[in-house]
Amino acid sequence: MRSPRALIPLLSVCAAAAVVTAAATGASIEGLPGGGGPAHADGAAPRPAAVTINAVSWNVCGGSDCPSGSAPAKLTKDIVQRMRETEVGGRTVRPNAALLQEVCEGQIRSFKTSLPKWSWAFAPGDGACAAGQGRAGVAIGTDSPLTAQRQIKLPAPAGSSRVALCGEVPSWTTRVCVTQFTAAEDGQWRRKEAGALTTLAGTDRVLVGGDLADVPDSPALDPLYAAYDECDQSGTSRTGANTRQDWQGTALDKTDYLFIGKSAAVSCSVPATPVKTSDHRPLSAVVRYQ
Repeated sequence: MRSPRALIPLLSVCAAAAVVTAAATGASIEGLPGGGGPAHADGAAPRPAAVTINAVSWNVCGGSDCPSGSAPAKLTKDIVQRMRETEVGGRTVRPNAALLQEVCEGQIRSFKTSLPKWSWAFAPGDGACAAGQGRAGVAIGTDSPLTAQRQIKLPAPAGSSRVALCGEVPSWTTRVCVTQFTAAEDGQWRRKEAGALTTLAGTDRVLVGGDLADVPDSPALDPLYAAYDECDQSGTSRTGANTRQDWQGTALDKTDYLFIGKSAAVSCSVPATPVKTSDHRPLSAVVRYQ
């Protein structure tokens, strides 16, 4: 568990101004390349309002070869329950953002019924789901309108496909992104993918989550750790509770991450007990941008 840290000022006035401008005009992700936009002729824009984001990032493993692949309805129920109530720092919180990996198209349709006030974006991957649930992919869900939704292909070897999905929540002045890497590729490819994801997400108010198929101290994740803080790290150490499980439910290592801007305060938790419906434990966090 990561304890809350003290707030520090936003990275730069220009960076904050760029995000405010984009949220107000509905600018696309391409219009916000990484660190800020044009200066305002009449001075700095107002500071964005403070916001608290209760986020869950989880590889739910909905594919046909997963623990719950043959029981998608039960998995859907468990995911919805987690999105209604999760634990962070010893207390129960209600999430308002979900970053899901290996989730099925059919499950997203169910979420829209179970959580009708939420906005959803989905990007299919290569995996297939059972019982008519369509393809597996990555998804973003927020309980506030999600705009400027866009998916891009990340660098990948020939014959492979890696996608990142992003959107903006104007009421939070925050960009939210999700992706999934694979251990089948070597670390050099994952490093290229991490760099491309960092460029896409920018460095202002961000929430970037996913199963990155690598451990915290891997050089492949250097671009992300250089640009952001990870919710479960301790100080500058690249640490965190183990999230990937074996078939018995034993936690093996940390491969799941939630990166945030360096101006945020955060508390972060991973369940101490096995999760039966997936081969990954969810990562839950309370993120505060001042």
